[in-house]
Amino acid sequence: MATALASTAAETAHPLAWWRGAVIYQIYPRSFRDTNGDGIGDLAGIADGLDYIADLGVDGIWISPFFTSPMKDFGYDVADYCGIDPSFGTFADFDRIIAKAHSLGLKVIIDQVYSHTSDEHAWFRESRSDRTNPKADWYVWADAKPDGSPPSNWQSVFGGSAWQWDGPRKQYYLHNFLTSQPDLNVHNPDVQNALLDVARFWLGRGVDGFRLDALNFSMHDPELRDNPPSGVPMELVTRPFDMQVKQFNQSHPDIVAFLERIRQTIDEFPGRFTVAEVGGPEPLAEMKAFTEGGKRLDSAYNFDFLYAPRLTAPLVRASLSQWDDTPGEGWPSWAFSNHDAPRAITRWTLDGDMGRMARLNLLVLLALRGNPIIYQGEELGLPQGHVAFEDLQDPEAITNWPHTLGRDGARTPMPWAANAPQAGFSTANRTWLKLDPAHIDFAADAQAADPASTLAYARDLLALRRRHPALAVGGITLLDSPEEVLAFLRHHESGDVLCVYNLGDAPSHFAPPAALGNARVIATTSAVDTADDLPHDLAPGTGYWAVVTGS
Repeated sequence: MATALASTAAETAHPLAWWRGAVIYQIYPRSFRDTNGDGIGDLAGIADGLDYIADLGVDGIWISPFFTSPMKDFGYDVADYCGIDPSFGTFADFDRIIAKAHSLGLKVIIDQVYSHTSDEHAWFRESRSDRTNPKADWYVWADAKPDGSPPSNWQSVFGGSAWQWDGPRKQYYLHNFLTSQPDLNVHNPDVQNALLDVARFWLGRGVDGFRLDALNFSMHDPELRDNPPSGVPMELVTRPFDMQVKQFNQSHPDIVAFLERIRQTIDEFPGRFTVAEVGGPEPLAEMKAFTEGGKRLDSAYNFDFLYAPRLTAPLVRASLSQWDDTPGEGWPSWAFSNHDAPRAITRWTLDGDMGRMARLNLLVLLALRGNPIIYQGEELGLPQGHVAFEDLQDPEAITNWPHTLGRDGARTPMPWAANAPQAGFSTANRTWLKLDPAHIDFAADAQAADPASTLAYARDLLALRRRHPALAVGGITLLDSPEEVLAFLRHHESGDVLCVYNLGDAPSHFAPPAALGNARVIATTSAVDTADDLPHDLAPGTGYWAVVTGS
């Protein structure tokens, strides 16, 4: 029996804000394009690359952090929320991005990191100076236990205790990530006010929205109670963090009240968009709470797909079924790859045909109800880059080697030109991360000249999606299908689109309901803008979109 998750009537009842169903292209600045020859991507490189992104056919860009930072976590350790790190450029470069993006019809979303700062931030320097200064309670400080041990058993994401002893204050401070990333005390209204002023600063400079990093780490249990053990088998443990249920170190219920203050601030600047990153083994309840009722954030995404070892029909069905457009529910966003996870093409390709996997990923991602987020290089079919241990930069990968793949392989330089030094990313002899030589074959210029390339497929598929509102803002109904087949109908008053995929390892048979039998295929994993009859037999790793005639 088909399961209707969101009706056309429910969808058209929503005001069609620009961001609803928008395709967002994520840029990791250090690896996108270097214009000054220092081996590090920069804001000028982003500005230069905007024509390429606009030609791709997306609706907006999300730029990962470019703020002033010592770069111990490559920008996610912010030393000045309202500054631009010199390695990335200047405010003139940033203003050029805003102006050019808007002239090309692209929205600009930037990261906001509200859970922690760098230990070089002026706020932390003042906070650690003594226990009575005006910012003494701006970070999470606690006394040692009588035996000198940390205040609780909480573990850092990157390994080891989440508490670091600080000599000047003779107290521990909390750091859910690196020791150089102290956690802000976001329970403190003064801290909230300061963060809201940061938001106003960037909104005033013309950004169209924010992606809120590690949002569920922004508030902790003030009683500092110990986390219970997770019971995860040791063979599945990659770091001590895995061995606890994250009951008290994060995800405090008061986060939602802060989100309502963020929303009030955002609403001072009409037409802006917010999306939250929500990690953890059971993120759904927080995603729903963070986006509930139109008075908090607009959207959220989790790691359903980012760490999945396989793309399977049950996985996608389960993820889609969690968002049924009940009254007050928010809007999901989806990412298969990003700067924090190994590239999906490498994780999910089983038969060696990465080109087909790249096209299949796009065909699935761009049909899901929500906002698709494409990570730089995904449109090229770029696989995970090889980074030798001695070349690693990612502190998490170095600490937990070899039990995690780390993040560097997803952050290697973008290949722009097949015949240029460093594949056109930089003129430097050495780049911050080495270019994987295997990526030269995926260079954007070569693919742009090849109508059979993954890049050409991505452009054509995005253009096709724009012509069918059902795929962007329509409702969705999951259809009964064999276990390995994912089948759903996107429906809209302008017309319905049937989406079917064989995500298994063997051929499969799927006959759609009789009412859909006259549909015509408009895209497959091989071609876009087709006009074929519906196939009933599907090879593994293939799929199609079909327009339902008469709908």
